[in-house]
This record gives sequence, C-alpha cells and structure tokens, in this order.
Amino acid sequence: MDAKTFRETAHAAIEDIIVHVTSFTNRRVTPTISPGYLKPLLPSRAPAKPESPKDILNDIDQKIKPGLTDWQHPNYFAFFPANLSFPSLLGELYSAAFNAPAFNWLCSPACTELETIMMDWVARMLGLPSCFLSDGPTAGGGVIQGSASEAVLVAMVASRERYIRNVLTREGLLPESPDDPEELILRREDRAADVRGRLVALGSEQAHSSTHKGANVLGLRYRTVPAPAPHYAVTGDALRKRIRELRAQGLEPVYITICLATTSTCAIDDFGAIADVAREEAPDMWIHVDAAYAGGALICPEFRSPSFMDHLERLDSFDVNMHKWLNVNFDASCMFVRSRLDLTQGLTITPAYLQNPEAIKGLVTDYRDWQIPLGRRFRALKVWWVLRSYGVEGLQKMVREHVRLGHVFAELCQSQRGQGAGLEVVAGPAYALTVIRVRADAFRQKKQMTNGTNGTNKTSGTIGVNGHANGVVKNPADEMNDFGNKAAVEFHEPSNALTKEVYERINKDGEFFLTSTVLQGTYVIRVVGANPNTSEKVVRRLFDVIVETIEQVRKQNGIA
Repeated sequence: MDAKTFRETAHAAIEDIIVHVTSFTNRRVTPTISPGYLKPLLPSRAPAKPESPKDILNDIDQKIKPGLTDWQHPNYFAFFPANLSFPSLLGELYSAAFNAPAFNWLCSPACTELETIMMDWVARMLGLPSCFLSDGPTAGGGVIQGSASEAVLVAMVASRERYIRNVLTREGLLPESPDDPEELILRREDRAADVRGRLVALGSEQAHSSTHKGANVLGLRYRTVPAPAPHYAVTGDALRKRIRELRAQGLEPVYITICLATTSTCAIDDFGAIADVAREEAPDMWIHVDAAYAGGALICPEFRSPSFMDHLERLDSFDVNMHKWLNVNFDASCMFVRSRLDLTQGLTITPAYLQNPEAIKGLVTDYRDWQIPLGRRFRALKVWWVLRSYGVEGLQKMVREHVRLGHVFAELCQSQRGQGAGLEVVAGPAYALTVIRVRADAFRQKKQMTNGTNGTNKTSGTIGVNGHANGVVKNPADEMNDFGNKAAVEFHEPSNALTKEVYERINKDGEFFLTSTVLQGTYVIRVVGANPNTSEKVVRRLFDVIVETIEQVRKQNGIA
C-alpha cells in the first residue's frame, strides 16, 4: 500500500469508524452469532497475493462487526465501561504511526518524558498525595501499564522482592559485594528461596480475580480476607485475624490488594484501619490500591472521601484505568508508586545492550524497569489528547452526570412501581453502579396483605452524597452471617432463580446488556451506566424493561 492508497483507505475507514461509534439505530448491544461463526467465513490460509483495501473494509463490515459486543452502545450497562473518544483515537493513530517500542529513554525521549508529565497531570487531577508525583518527597511517580491486572502483578513482584531484601538485610546477608565468598552467596540464595516459599498474597474476597491470578503466576500462596454483608468491605479486624492465622501456620503475608471500589458492588475497604494493622502486624507488607474503575471519579472533589484519601500516602501503590471511565481507549492503566526504587529493584535487569549513558548517570527514567515486558507503546499520547481536548472540567461534568443517572435508576427501583415488582437495591448506588435483585417473597407478601396480614416491605434511608444507599431492604436472612445456613438458602433460592431468569431473558432479548454476580449466596444483577452515550431516557427505558420482564416471568411461572 503506497501513500496515495493509504490516504484514500484511511479516509474511508475514518468515515466508517465515525458511523460505528455514533449511530446505534436498530443495533443490538450484543451479537447474535454462535461460537465459531467466523472460521467458515475466512480462508484457512493467508492470501498468497495482495487483496484490495476495499475488500478488506467490506469484510470488516460484513464479517467482523456482526461478531462485536458494542461497548459504546447507550444500552450497555454491563461489567464496567470501556469508554473511548475521538481525541483518544487520534492519539492512538499517532502512537501507531510513530511505532516506538520505547523500552528506554534513548529509544524515543518524547515517549518517556511525555508519560512522566502525563502521570503527574493525572495524579494532581485525582488529588493524589505528593508522594505519587515524579518529583515528590519519596521519589515515587507514575507509569502507564496495560491493565489493572498488570499493575497488580507488578506490585506483587515488587512486594516479594522488597520483603526478601529486608529479611536478608536484617540477617546480615545483604548488601552484596563483588568480593563475597561462594559460601555467603549460596547461603544468601538458599535463605531467599526459603523465605520465598512462605510468602502469601492477600486480597478481599470481593477483590478482582487478578490478585489470585498474580499470586499463581508468581508462585505465591493466595488467601482472601473476609468482606461480609452489608458493606462487603475489608476491615482492620478482619485483616488482623487473617495475618495472625497465617503466622500461626508459619506463613508470611507480603502483599494485599485493597479496593476502591470492588467489582461486584463498588464497596470501599477500610483504608485507615488496614494501614494501621499493617504497620502493627506486618510492616513489610505492600498495600496496593485497586481503583481501576471508581478511581476515575476522584477528578471530582466531592468524591474524595477523607475515609480513604487521608490514608493514601501511607500505602505503596495506586492504580486507575483511564480506559474505563475517563474516555481514553484501551489500554491505559495509570499506576502510581510511593517509591520507584521499591518497584525497580524487583524488576531491573540491565544487560550491556540496554545500557545508555543518560540512565547510567541517573538523568532519565527507563520505564522498562517499571513493568514486566521490555517494549512498551506510546500510550501517553492518547492521555495527552484527551486531557487537552476535554479539560478536567469536561471530564468532571461527564462523571457527575453518570453518578446522577445511577441515582435515578436506584430511585426508580425503590419507587412504588419498583417495590411492587419485587425489586430490591442490594448495594449502591455507588459510582453509577446499582446492584439489584428480584425478591420472590415480595409477591407472597403482597398476597398476605390482600388477605389482611401485614406483609409490607419497607425501605429505609436515603442515597448518600458519594453514591451509596444509606438504607437497605430488610429480610429474614439479614441477621445471618452464614449464607450456608439452611434458612438463608431456603430464603434466597426462589429469589435467586427469579433474578437469574429475569437477567438471562433481558440479555437474550438484546435491547440491553447487563451482568450478574453472586454476593454471599445472593444472585444479583449489576447495572452500571457510565457510558458517554447513555442518557436518562435510556435509564428509564431500562427500568421499564426490567419491570416488564419480571411481570412476564411471573406470569409464565405462575407467581402471584
């Protein structure tokens, strides 16, 4: 393809992209294809001779698009958002054109230096403490990882190596010296291996699965810390109990992921108490904050609760995905560390062919030492484009509107019509996420009321300033902590089956896309509308569809 053909094809592709991301008429959120649909549509081998750009563009339209889930669709309320914007796409286009692997400063100085500047912009935009700035008092800083899962893995590597170094230093086996005798070197290696075999990574039972996966990758044990209802958050007491249990088994907790906010409910762990317990019980333990989604809301000062903001400088690392809520297309996960040395000492390997004079003199940052891979993309360009194109105020306006829509949906569920349909707000609204279920017992209660008995179902409380519901619907299992208890199971089972059927039917119909989860034995539906294309009209339509679907399921199952 020469420049002339590229220009013509690129113009056509840009027009097609604009239509795809702005026009959703008569388009489902999810595809209707079956697994393996694509293989019969494509040749079994690559073409021997060039094919025309027109044919390739046509195949994208006819063969690829029918198999896409439309994450930008106004009716997408599943998982968490993966927002994009035209400024971000322009940054991505330039990044592809420059095609710089950027594993060290010398590869393309602008790649490294813009990333450092952008991470400082983002840290200040989120209100993070100065310890996470590149020129902060603790020599910390930020780096763009590919995902929050990568950030977890990198932090876990750093935690393991920092802990082992500290142990060896306390025992006089470090620092190393070129003159160390072989006996000392072997003793150091053996001791490191012994320590490594006893290390444990921790995570809330509500934490993202990436913490468990990271522990598996690194050969660490993994243990969860309880986060029970109604808040689904880790407390200091729960962490203290788990640490002491592990110590009694001869194991050593070296790392913990704490959440702002959890995947299932956007719950926030008790940062202050966790930091206090770590200092008292496990001072060498690395504390990593997973704020992949809700961290984006920190651009708005009203969402910076002192309950967590006041303790961030006591923690080791913090990560937020700009590719979720903040209009930067995937991938752009912003990881901040309190001490870059703690991070790089666990990841730095510098053969002769990667050395450069500037890095040797300590004048520059080599981001290859802040991540698992060697090469890296010029992601900072799209962050730069987005922040300059929207401004902080533009992004704040968007986030506030999404949070408002979350309140609208929750209020609809708690309205007379919502309660009459059996809807219960299990958690939220929090950061535009509301977690609901359909209560089978609500219909039995209505029948009891008809017969003159008291079967009222009351919701108390209001929706809090930061998006959390202060009141919840009461049920007979609320007093039970063990959802394996027979009474709890018997209470939840009909509601779980009803909620699951409503959820599956809505997704099958294809007008909306939702996701579900299970909270300690309770099957629930997650509704998160943090999509720039979503509106209040769409949110109200979703509520109507949920209520109408409940009525259909009830009738078909003979539920009064």
